[in-house]
Amino acid sequence: MEQTVLSNPRYFNRELSWIDFNERILEEGLRQDILPLDRFTYLSIVSSNFDEFFMVRVAAMKRAYQGRLGGAPPDPAGLTYEEQLKRGAAKIRSIMHRQYSCLEEEIFPALARGGMELLRPPAYTPAHWKYLDSLFMQEIYPLLTPLRIEDAQALPSIESFWLYGAFLLAPSQESPEPRSEADRISIIQIPPVLDRIIWLPRQRQAHEGDGPEKSSWALLEDLVLSFGAALYPGYRVKEQMLFKINRDADFSVDEKRDEDFIEAMAEVLESRGKSMAVRMVFSPGSQRLRNELARRLVLDAEDLYEVRGPMNLGGLLELVKTPGFDHLREHPWAIYGNPAFTDVAPDASLWDRIRQKDLLLHLPYQSFDPVIRFFQAAAYDPQVLSIKTALYRTSGNSPIVKALEEAALKGKQVTAVVELKARFDEERNISWANRLEKAGVIVIYGLSRLKVHAKVSLIIRRENDRVKRYVHLSTGNYNDKTAKLYEDLGIFTARDEIAFDVGLLFNMITGYSMMQSMGKLVIAPTNLKHRLLDLIERETKRSSQEYPGRIMAKMNALADIDIIQALYRASAAGVKVLLNIRGICMLVPGLPGLSEHIRVVSIIDHYLEHSRIFYFANGGAEELFLSSADWMPRNLERRVELMFPVLQEDLRRQVLRILEAYFQDNCQARVLGSDGVWRRRRPLSGEKPFRVQAALLGQAQESAERPWTNREEFIVRRSPPGE
Repeated sequence: MEQTVLSNPRYFNRELSWIDFNERILEEGLRQDILPLDRFTYLSIVSSNFDEFFMVRVAAMKRAYQGRLGGAPPDPAGLTYEEQLKRGAAKIRSIMHRQYSCLEEEIFPALARGGMELLRPPAYTPAHWKYLDSLFMQEIYPLLTPLRIEDAQALPSIESFWLYGAFLLAPSQESPEPRSEADRISIIQIPPVLDRIIWLPRQRQAHEGDGPEKSSWALLEDLVLSFGAALYPGYRVKEQMLFKINRDADFSVDEKRDEDFIEAMAEVLESRGKSMAVRMVFSPGSQRLRNELARRLVLDAEDLYEVRGPMNLGGLLELVKTPGFDHLREHPWAIYGNPAFTDVAPDASLWDRIRQKDLLLHLPYQSFDPVIRFFQAAAYDPQVLSIKTALYRTSGNSPIVKALEEAALKGKQVTAVVELKARFDEERNISWANRLEKAGVIVIYGLSRLKVHAKVSLIIRRENDRVKRYVHLSTGNYNDKTAKLYEDLGIFTARDEIAFDVGLLFNMITGYSMMQSMGKLVIAPTNLKHRLLDLIERETKRSSQEYPGRIMAKMNALADIDIIQALYRASAAGVKVLLNIRGICMLVPGLPGLSEHIRVVSIIDHYLEHSRIFYFANGGAEELFLSSADWMPRNLERRVELMFPVLQEDLRRQVLRILEAYFQDNCQARVLGSDGVWRRRRPLSGEKPFRVQAALLGQAQESAERPWTNREEFIVRRSPPGE
């Protein structure tokens, strides 16, 4: 991995650090000891991530650079916007080159050997051409709309993400049109409603023993380029290519438009389709088409990325799920039930179980079903009076949304805080927010100038002539689809002190309420950052040579300069700081006198690490928190976030064991050096391999096989061996 050159050795650049994260994902795809469909998944994630990076981060930097004419002050790492764009482009080109070399030279050949062969037009047999020609004319041709491009007219609408075919045309000899020196250009959108993967009829083997019968597949875009001339009678195709663009998606909604906020958000979504283009990805084949499109889209040479392989790899992920190819992918990991919920007797209620003790759910090792049951039970229980929830992202056909609708239709008071500003999920959120309103749900569309990113729900139930409140708090979204892929932690509790704080939080979000002090919950943007700084400072002050302090934290990103400086001070005081950071890390570890006691690791593996866990030794009175917030300015200063303590002793031990396990991984962990290089950790001589995600899966299995008990464990304290 390329060494990062630091202008300011105290900080890494945010954008380059994020690109490094994608290089770590790429490296998983480059591993030859992984099955080919799993390697393909990693490469697809890199492509999807880069699309979003250009649409958000690169777009924002370009606007800032152009708006200040290059005179903006450097970032904390000492880099100007121009330097960030230049270095970022170089890193991304290097990653994409390795990505497509691996795809074409290793993964596609391995899939072909395993019976799943991609055929491109040069390899079509006469039988293939005949079949595809017929398929094109019957099922694809009717959906295609050729659009002309003329200098005197504005460009037709070209959407982000979608693939387009571009054609350079000239009148054919038979054309009645007068001959002209000027060629024509036309583009065709590859219909997103059609499957990009086209399975070809199986053909008989020429000779017995030629190997296993293969399932061959073609690409929809190859058919459009191969047969697209049919849309231009009287013209011949001189040159052609495939392309896509990324447009600026970093728009802010007008926060002052309270009465028509949905309309304002719809205008933002509409403007994305006409916003500044920031990148074009294209196939080889036509320099003229490339240059003309780049000119019309106002893109410089550094904004153009040529690829020699399929684009939009994320759109081909259905390939990974194709039945009959289990030998080309890792066996699916089991998802286990949590015995606290699976052992509930038919005549018992979910409320009884939560009232007995706090319950922890570790996704996706354990099933998301208890969260769905939490909402469904509330919807159908006649004793439930009210449901309040904060939803940031959820699935398109969410069972939770259905439960909220059902609860409202049954006359319960249901309040849903819907964050319309959840980027790239805005349309989906608007859609199901409208559904909820029609069912009678009180829908709150977030807060002005703040995103509501907290994941919290409150259910109010009448029990024995009194009101009892039940709470669910989580580090992850209420999304039943991503709950099978993202690692997260959530807690169910009926503690009055937690429920009281949650009630205050909803009052602050939905009504007019001054910020009130809370007993257990910590909220951003009011006091979460201040509390974290206090916790770090307390650890710093209590640390000594005999009893050094200890901080452990797991998160997705670390980019807040105040937090980083506090961690530097803690390290200088001797505090041992262990950080598990999935993506962005601007902190530079291992610098003598500054960060020599800080160790940073990152885990890239089967599941996407997503939970946030924070531990402070506190001189033996340990404190452990879960949170929806990363240590980034946007989370701590511009979002409504929650940090909540793990209070129950058995759950605290369980979460602490989970956190400590992340620093023991010697299979999937990479350690960040002060030079900016992430180095994979390997088992030392005599050290057993330890893969944290596999270990957590094993723990979930063991837990599922043990009956749930309400009894606390008895911890026998013994002296260590040899004392």
